[in-house]
Amino acid sequence: MGFDLASLRTAVARHGRVSRVVVAEIRGSSPREAGAAMLVWADGQSGTIGGGALEYEAAAAARRQTASAHLSTHALGPDLGQCCGGSVTLLTEVYTASELVLLEGRDVIARPVARVPAGDTDAPLAVHRLLNTARAQGQRPPPQLVQGWMVEPVYRPTRSLWIWGAGHVGRALVDVLSPLPDLAITWVDVAADRFPDHIPPQVTRLPAAAPERLVPHVDTEANHLILTYSHQLDLALCHAVLGHGFTFAGLIGSKTKWARFRSRLAALGHGPEQIARITCPIGRPDLGKHPHAIAIGVAADFMARQQRADRNTDLNKEHSA
Repeated sequence: MGFDLASLRTAVARHGRVSRVVVAEIRGSSPREAGAAMLVWADGQSGTIGGGALEYEAAAAARRQTASAHLSTHALGPDLGQCCGGSVTLLTEVYTASELVLLEGRDVIARPVARVPAGDTDAPLAVHRLLNTARAQGQRPPPQLVQGWMVEPVYRPTRSLWIWGAGHVGRALVDVLSPLPDLAITWVDVAADRFPDHIPPQVTRLPAAAPERLVPHVDTEANHLILTYSHQLDLALCHAVLGHGFTFAGLIGSKTKWARFRSRLAALGHGPEQIARITCPIGRPDLGKHPHAIAIGVAADFMARQQRADRNTDLNKEHSA
């Protein structure tokens, strides 16, 4: 999680005055973690801080708020009647275009929870130490309250996902995956008219007459989901990614299709261990064949793989420490 400056910028451009409500601190059990945020404007909102009653009350308060920044603490059980036994501290800030200018170009956004004119105060020593230590270690600090200051890294997607194909399943996959954090999605098909009219702003649409020629320009740590309208194109993409490198590659299709592809990829010079790096079939066939059922299964499998990879990375860091 982090400060999603791009989404805030888009919301301010559309709605003018936007409140950002962020979970600044939690104690005990809570619906969401520190750093979870939502945007609220006069007649709508986006994002979530979790907890139906908490979110409802926070959105209503944000619309009434006149101060530029306000900190509030909510006991989830006694105050809101929720089953969670903890408390949540929320920071609600009002943004217009002029405030956004002050945030541009930052990697970490640190500001006092009660705003004062710029230059009237400096961050406490604890904040400077936190930021300096994070920079020295090549890391970004997690969202947190530090001596009356809110510190948040600017959100940047950490995983690159290329979805090859804008057919029914490709569209359903974009619907399911695009709201998730940490995914930078590039969506490819052979022509612009293959895509729907409305595409989520965080998704990059990329028409290409020969999609396989794009693969050499893709990050070798990217993830790929291959589900085009053409078996010939699917094969060309599999051949291209095997020759380029990737973190994960999944191909939609049956066991029969994959058996034929293995044979053809071997004829193209790929060894058995290399070919086995591609996952096919993908998803959960038991969920059914509706495009969104397929997309849910594929997305669930993809997310589970990412979580396992994260756990392995964390374990490796612990062992090397």
